[in-house]
Amino acid sequence: MNTMTDTVAGAFAGDDARWAAVSARTRAADGLFYYSVRSTGVYCRPSCPSRTPRRANVAFHASREDAERAGFRPCLRCRPDAPPLAERQAEAVARACRLIDEAIDAPDLDTLAQACGMSRFHFHRVFKAHTGITPKAYAAARRAERLQRGLAQAPTVTAAAYDAGFNSSGRFYAASNGVLGMTPRRYRAGGSGEAIHFAVAGCSLGALLVAATGKGICAILLGDEPEPLVRDLQERFPNAELVGAQPDFERTVAQVVAFVEAPRIGLDLPLDVRGTAFQQRVWQALRQVPAGQTVSYAELAERLGMPKGARAVASACAANPAAIAIPCHRVVRIDGALSGYRWGIERKRVLLDRERDPD
Repeated sequence: MNTMTDTVAGAFAGDDARWAAVSARTRAADGLFYYSVRSTGVYCRPSCPSRTPRRANVAFHASREDAERAGFRPCLRCRPDAPPLAERQAEAVARACRLIDEAIDAPDLDTLAQACGMSRFHFHRVFKAHTGITPKAYAAARRAERLQRGLAQAPTVTAAAYDAGFNSSGRFYAASNGVLGMTPRRYRAGGSGEAIHFAVAGCSLGALLVAATGKGICAILLGDEPEPLVRDLQERFPNAELVGAQPDFERTVAQVVAFVEAPRIGLDLPLDVRGTAFQQRVWQALRQVPAGQTVSYAELAERLGMPKGARAVASACAANPAAIAIPCHRVVRIDGALSGYRWGIERKRVLLDRERDPD
């Protein structure tokens, strides 16, 4: 055992502490000991949701094998002879994801729930808690990925659409702009013909690149030197027409630079950033965090209705293509410490300091 495990196990070393854990249904004690109930003949995990038994009928066991040797059978509610609930749920969600990944037409909710041995409602709740998105949104994201791959390989746009799981061209074209960020034919050509205006400026944080489509800002990138930022933009839109040094667009860049230097003035510019359904939810939630305030990854996950989704939230923050405009710098660790920031921890610190102390 490591030191942390030893500490947790020590907290349940005596019968009084174990009984307190059973009475409180303490999940942290699961696997460290088991208890049996003489009147029912079963043994349970400490967190078992069954009615708390009388103390006089309870005995404690170091392992489930000890409990079974003593003549007790496993409880049918907490299933102490099976993997922990969280592990079973994660396995069920992984099974559902495989079914979605392998199917041309996404299975409906009833089919997925039945395959996982859950009710429709319970499966939907468990899937969202573990992935951060609904089964329908996951299926849509996977279909979008297949479409993006197919447009580069299929002989025609129509063939790529049907191969990706769109059952009609009407459904495909209705969804294509939200999935691709441009028309299907332009995406198939790597953004060929799509005009993206950009400019690089200097600011107190280093080099800053701002890029926009006709719909709005599609990228705000920070770095030490301009060249890597331009290469990053080129990799995002390999065959788009990148248009630089336009006087009208430089005014937009000036607005972004002013916002970097004085964040309290706000940045009222339209955005045209694309991501998965889950990433969009996280980015929208980030834009609701007021300047000068911070939120932890865990708190942001709670706000999105996914208490176990802190890591998924962190991944969505890391994928943010629009620094400053989507303020992922306002997300910190649960203890308030600064953690990973795509454009550097020191830039994150400066941005937060400016927002807290605008003078």
